[in-house]
Amino acid sequence: MMTSAQALEAMLGHHAALEEGVSRRVATIEAGGDGASMAELLSYMASEVLPHAIAEEQTIYKVAAQRENLAATIEGMVEEHRQLSAHLDRLATADERSAITEAKAIEVLFRDHVAKENERILPVLAADAGVNLGTLLETMHSALEAASLGDGEPVAAAPADTEGALLRLVLDGAFALAAAGEGDRACRLAAEAWTLVRVGRPDLGVHVTAAMHKLVRSVTAEPVKLTSGPAHSEATGDSILDVRKLAPAQRHETIFATYAALKPGAGFVLVNDHDPKPLRYQFEAEHSGEFTWDVIEAGPTVWRIRVGRSFPAAG
Repeated sequence: MMTSAQALEAMLGHHAALEEGVSRRVATIEAGGDGASMAELLSYMASEVLPHAIAEEQTIYKVAAQRENLAATIEGMVEEHRQLSAHLDRLATADERSAITEAKAIEVLFRDHVAKENERILPVLAADAGVNLGTLLETMHSALEAASLGDGEPVAAAPADTEGALLRLVLDGAFALAAAGEGDRACRLAAEAWTLVRVGRPDLGVHVTAAMHKLVRSVTAEPVKLTSGPAHSEATGDSILDVRKLAPAQRHETIFATYAALKPGAGFVLVNDHDPKPLRYQFEAEHSGEFTWDVIEAGPTVWRIRVGRSFPAAG
């Protein structure tokens, strides 16, 4: 068991690592990074920073809030967690100029947030004889592990409405399937949920797409086998849709809008900077049997996929 002094040192070190991770990714965006840079910051915040924030609320903050001299500070810290989530939602749909503004706002807010925790909260708890930071840190690690398996709180605060609550349950189930070795079933379930919310609740659609990028890492086999047409190349005259410079949330909507405009037998060549497995699951959920998917180039830095609209089945 760590002593409070050892736990304090570990917490300060982890905070420094998180702050550096955020600043480095923001600097890449400010230097003129493309959509991949924004995706990297979104992914880091969703997989590292926000789960850490939620685990803090369940452990460190819960204990600190019981102390009269820290209660108001903790209330403000929790609100800052919500502000971080709001900035991330805006970053996901931002254009290039707005993305820089949102990314910088995330960096400044998180830096100030960490400083307050390091200077106003942790030292007080470490000096309190009735608190063992080592025990709190272990409890916090357990909360993070549960969240990574889909058994704990989601990486972002769920919207306070029925649709949001139901979606949270579905995604919890998807992550539980993935943890049980059923990555393909997990992705199928998430993709079906995405088709139900993406039009009426695009904010929830963004959350599902972000979750799917995490879920596909658990897929050990190729996604569902699709019926593809003959091999295609750019020489066929298909239009080229390069989404690498688009913000992450704009990519999928742009791709589906392009597909919707296709006539039967027509297609386009999708150019992406990562394996579009989440997109493939979403196409299968929304357009099963209606599209073709031909891989032209499969990484490691560029993926080119010919997406086509099938001819209606005869009869």
